[in-house]
Amino acid sequence: MMKLTRSSFYYKPRGKDPEQMKAEADVRDKIEAICLEFPRYGYRRVTHQLKHEGCQINHKKVLRLMRESDLLCRVKRKWVKTTDSRHRFPRYPNLIKGMTISHLNQVWLSDITYIRIKTGFVYLAAILDAYSRRVIGYAVSTGLDTELTLKALRMAIAERQPGSGVIHHSDQGVQYASVEYVEELTGHGFEISMARTGNPYENAMMESFFKTLKYEEVYLCDYETFDDVIARLPYFLEGVYNQKRLHSALGYRSPNDFEELLLIQEGNGLPRQALLTLSVQS
Repeated sequence: MMKLTRSSFYYKPRGKDPEQMKAEADVRDKIEAICLEFPRYGYRRVTHQLKHEGCQINHKKVLRLMRESDLLCRVKRKWVKTTDSRHRFPRYPNLIKGMTISHLNQVWLSDITYIRIKTGFVYLAAILDAYSRRVIGYAVSTGLDTELTLKALRMAIAERQPGSGVIHHSDQGVQYASVEYVEELTGHGFEISMARTGNPYENAMMESFFKTLKYEEVYLCDYETFDDVIARLPYFLEGVYNQKRLHSALGYRSPNDFEELLLIQEGNGLPRQALLTLSVQS
């Protein structure tokens, strides 16, 4: 006969209460909003800011939530490691620092962010062409794993059909450093580039893109379920961001319009500066 204590015999595991899940998601949402507005705040300053906003919370919980959400990379100290970067896989040097990007499929930028739903979060992996700022691959999942980033990469490859030599730039997260992801890259002839750990400025264009996504779509739509995200997000990425949103760096053209102008450039032999002049004047 098994010898169990009375408490062990009657123990029933308890799942998270939906109200508790919603309350924690509310706090996580507030933390991200603070980190977007004050990107150099560490968890102690974030804790004080939350208290100023009327949220009574322990700094240890703030630290845990920021670590789980990969927000610690935004603090003032430059070399803070995030949880996802603590892995055994090889790291790669930053190949694009100081580089002049002059054509499509020269550099692809990759990163992951999370999107708030009513009872938690889902994750978005996205890939941008660094020259046109166009979203060329993306995937959404409830899991933060390599399969998420692989889906985005495979979508981008199918969309672009690039030749060898494209530089794939990301952070050092385990999703990008894993054997499966690296093999997918090398199998298609990519060169691998990674930002230094805890340094979001080395992937600043992706940071800017995610900020745009949050302020112009996510915070306005109030997603409640994973299905809401799946139904709405592709329209914003493809129908709004790629098709309509203007970028000053592209001569106040959308990414799609800019790439169409590149076709004109190739046909007429125009340099990029002439292309940008044309796009501003037309």
